[in-house]
Parts: sequence; structure tokens; C-alpha cells
Amino acid sequence: MARGIYPEYPPDLAGPNRQFLIESLKDWSIAHGLAVRPPASFVSTNVDPEGVLAATAPVTLFPSLFPKSCFDEGLRIQLAYNKLYAAIARDEEWLVPIIEEIAEIDSFVSDLLKVHLADLSLGLFRSDYMVHVDPSGNSSKPGIKQVEFNTIASSFGGLSVGVSALHKHLLAIGAYPPETKCIKEQDALPASRSVPSLAIGLAAAHTEYSPSTNNPSCVIFLVQYPERNVFDQRHLEYRLLETHGIRTFRLPFDRIAQDTELTADRTLLYRPPHAPDAPFEVSTVYFRAGYTPSDYRGPEDWNARIHLERSRAIKCPSVLTQLAGCKKIQQVLATPASPHLARFLPDKTEAASVAATFAPIYPMDVSEAGRQARTLATDPEKAVHYVLKPQREGGGNNVYRKSIPGFLEDLDESAWPAYILMEMIEPPAQRNVILRNGEIQKGGVICELGVYGVCLWRHGGEILKNWEAGYLLRTKGDQSEEGGVAAGFGAVDSVCLVEV
Repeated sequence: MARGIYPEYPPDLAGPNRQFLIESLKDWSIAHGLAVRPPASFVSTNVDPEGVLAATAPVTLFPSLFPKSCFDEGLRIQLAYNKLYAAIARDEEWLVPIIEEIAEIDSFVSDLLKVHLADLSLGLFRSDYMVHVDPSGNSSKPGIKQVEFNTIASSFGGLSVGVSALHKHLLAIGAYPPETKCIKEQDALPASRSVPSLAIGLAAAHTEYSPSTNNPSCVIFLVQYPERNVFDQRHLEYRLLETHGIRTFRLPFDRIAQDTELTADRTLLYRPPHAPDAPFEVSTVYFRAGYTPSDYRGPEDWNARIHLERSRAIKCPSVLTQLAGCKKIQQVLATPASPHLARFLPDKTEAASVAATFAPIYPMDVSEAGRQARTLATDPEKAVHYVLKPQREGGGNNVYRKSIPGFLEDLDESAWPAYILMEMIEPPAQRNVILRNGEIQKGGVICELGVYGVCLWRHGGEILKNWEAGYLLRTKGDQSEEGGVAAGFGAVDSVCLVEV
């Protein structure tokens, strides 16, 4: 944790004021779909065997403070990041050899690499950042440093709109006390527009697709089942139907083979289980599953993924786009003195803006940079400044600080190259209050800004659409290294912009 840069915040509430805030928050959240299915530890399956209950999503009681300059930079740079990762996914000559390096020691990456085939590709991306303050005190201004770039299942776009609206509502009804002056500054609470922006991206892909049958068209949400974060996804589904007139269906990953078929020209047909005689032609497959090895139980699931990739349907993402999100790619771009960024962003000003958000990242292989990283990672005194990351999406997979040397000691050295070593980002100290599973948690927190982006491109060709698509703030207790909301570590939040 770096030095503090924020004013004293939030105010302490007690008695009727506290009760009014919490009751207003709970009721507004459920009424507006800011919700999740409760975990079994909160509501047991014996109490709710049909899974009909919902609970308030983990949320902060107050919007968290965030430097306006850092927020503006995160939004501004998203178009460049969209271009960067679309370019990487289109460049098989560059991407595949790098992925093959980790495919030799990571069977999941190896299996993904075997199934790629793409025409048009859609990316609903999210670039995650933390505010970084130089712990030495040499830099007077905070900046943003990228935590990771998500190319598949970039979640919480649905709930981010709700939580920013929630905090505005609590301000409007007087739930925040008068001394909370920073919240009341004009434009201090920017709304997130991720639901309409992401839905427009899916609608653009749907429109770009060329049907080959007389069947009605649809967008498929490929999902895990059961899905606790279903309401986040439903907000996008409802928006597509109500605003764009596009039908969507939720297809559990393990039902691909039963509910879809390919025609001779690779058209993907979906047969709803409730109406199998009325098939739909699938224009777009939006992956909210398939990013973790646990989704692939055996050869039948890998065959199902190949089945989807072979189809004409636009994939969000294609396999190559998913692989572009590997931590290895982030490391190749961000290793100090790396020459690769210029290949994809030839504009020097644009590339410099992106590079300024990189934290130093090193491979764990036997290259010169890798040997340097191994020295850092195995030294208990130096390892406290780093995090070890595997090629995995979702929270709960990283190894932090003093745990790194012991973890590597227990891991066969041949598997070390499957990880990257990243210098820790040092966010400024601040406090907030989180409501999670009915419990109030108060104390120091760390915030992570996610900026969404939409990009539609032709494989091997030009970018057709590219825009920034709203934001998400995730907040966790400062004693938790991991930050995934769905993985059980964080809460959804919104920003209160301040000048620092």
C-alpha cells in the first residue's frame, strides 16, 4: 500500500442514518437487478432447491475515491488497447509461436490452440487498472498501471450500470451525510454506460453477419450452469431484445452438442429445447464460459468447442482472441525494452500512451529476462514486490509476494515458464464499507478500474468497429490479494472523482 493521497473518507454512520442507508441500498438493488444468486454458504440448497432466490450483489455503501486524471486516461486509452489486441489476434505469424512456447507446458492452452478458425471476430474487452503511487515518493502524481487485459467473459458490465446508478440514488435521497462534500461535486459520480454500449457491440456483430437460411437469427450466450452471476448477463440480453429486437438464448456449455448443429456451409443452427422444431440461425456466440479448464470435462467438450469454431457464426471471442489475452502476451509486450508494441501500434504517440500503463513484467523461462525474474522470485526479500500469474482467467489463481519462493520450490522447474512475474502495483490507501452476503465489512480497501471496449474486425483484415464502452470499479479489502467479485473476493463499486 502506497502513501495516502485522498481526504478523510467515508464518514462514519451510526444509528438511524446507517439503517436508512443500508435499507435503501438493499431495496433499490433488488428492485433494479443489482443482484446475484446467493452462494450455498449464504443460502443452502436445502432452503432454495430450485435456485429461485436472489441477493444483493456485493456492493460498496459509498462510491470509492478515484483520481479524475487517472479515470480520464483509462477511458481515453481504450481505443488504442482495442486496436492492439485486435491486431494481435489477426497476426497468427506473431501470436502462434509465442503461444506454442506455453502450450508445451500448459495443456489447456495447447488444446485451445488446436481449434482456432475465424472469419469475423468480436471483442467485448475489459482493460483493468489500479492507481499507482510511487512508494518512494519521487513521483508527485498518481498514474494508472494495467493489471490485465481481458479478452473473454469480461464480466460485470451489466451490474456496473446498476451500482453507479445506486450511488447516485443514495445521494439523491439524502442517504449520504452533508459532510460528504466530494460526492456532491458536479460530475463527481460519472454514470457507467456499459450495458447499452456492450449491447450495441453484440448488435453490430449480429447486423454484420450474413444469414444463409430462412430461419430467424439469434445471439447465443454460452454460459456456465448453474450461474450465480446470471443477472449481470441478463441485463445485456434484455437490452438486445428491447432496444435492438434481437432474440438471445442461453446455451449451457455442456449442451452445445445436443442443442446445435452445423449445415454443409457451416451455418450454426440452434434448436431451443422447448421448441426443437423451430431452429434459429446463430449470428453471434458470446462466450461467458469456456475460459477455464473446468469447463472442459473431456474430449466431448473440446469437440463441442471445435464445432462452434468451425461455424460461420461470429465468435466473441474467437480462440485466437482468447489466446491473445494470455498473461504471456501481456508479458511479451510489457517486458522492459520490449520491441513488440511498435509492431501493432506504429503510431509512436499512441504506443507511448499504452506503454506508460505497463507495470514491469518478466517471463519465467530461461531467457536473459527470465533468469532475472527467477532471481527476483526466489529471493524472499525481493519477491515481496511481485506477483506470480498463470495463464488463467478469474480470481484465485495468482501467487503473491512472500508466498512466491515457497510456491516455486514446490513446483517442478519445467512448469515455471507457464507463469509470468509482475511488479506489484502500489495503490493509495483509502477506506470504504462493503455489503457482502448480508455482512457489513468496513476498513481499508483497494480499487481496480475496468474499462470496457468493443471491437469488431475481419480476421486478417480491417477493423470495422471500435469504441470505449463504459467502466466498472471493483473493490476489495486491502488484506485480500485477489480481487474477483465472482470468485468471492471483491465488490462492485463506482467512482467518486477527485482532484489529487
